[in-house]
Amino acid sequence: MNVRIGIIGGSGVYDPELFEKIESIRVRTPYGYPSSSVEIGEFKGTKIAFIPRHGRKHELPPHMVNYKANVWALKELGVERIISPCAVGSLKENYMPGDIVIPDQFIDFTKKRDYTFYNEKTVHISTADPFCPELSEMFYGEALSLKIKSHNKGTYICIEGPRFSTRAESKMFRDHADIIGMTLVPECQLARELEMCYVSLAMITDYDVWAEKPVDIKVVMETMEENIENIKALLKAAIPKIRKERKCSCKEALKNAEV
Repeated sequence: MNVRIGIIGGSGVYDPELFEKIESIRVRTPYGYPSSSVEIGEFKGTKIAFIPRHGRKHELPPHMVNYKANVWALKELGVERIISPCAVGSLKENYMPGDIVIPDQFIDFTKKRDYTFYNEKTVHISTADPFCPELSEMFYGEALSLKIKSHNKGTYICIEGPRFSTRAESKMFRDHADIIGMTLVPECQLARELEMCYVSLAMITDYDVWAEKPVDIKVVMETMEENIENIKALLKAAIPKIRKERKCSCKEALKNAEV
């Protein structure tokens, strides 16, 4: 397919104004089917593969997403770089709703997900720096150019879901992380296992429950709708500038990883 860039994100990210649709492909992987058919589109001469993480009708909760099938399907189509827009809560006052965070670290607080492609042999990938430095730097630079309020560093703590945090959990998480969400793990590390570049574009939708006001899905969706155009603008600006050659270490993630 010669598709080198993949997007895993919400259905609001993909629309006719952003990408010209070419075709829809149903990909069967060794791990089952992805969340939905893979939509192949084109933007200024660049082919894009898009998967709605939660399904076409947002029917898949975070703990039921087939992350392995989603990542594997993109790899099968030739994708080398994954861009992952998502919604998160803020654990810090200066990380405000509407801001975009490009995290540089994560903490895994999930409990029962399928975390690796390597169950038949021992492979230890390094996730000391889990996100692609090239993509992260480029997207942050474009966000600054567009005057989109953003943060180029932040620790994302990923919880199992589908429930939101208790007040005690939220206060504890504040000591260790900047944002909180339910979808980064294992998506990020699975991409690394297949030597794919990965960047997260995390849009803040709320202050989680540490700020006293309980979080609900209505608030999350309303904030996403109000600010989704910033994500689209960032994609439009950055995608044409992604170089074909990868100079990062993501492409060598399996080097010295096998026992």
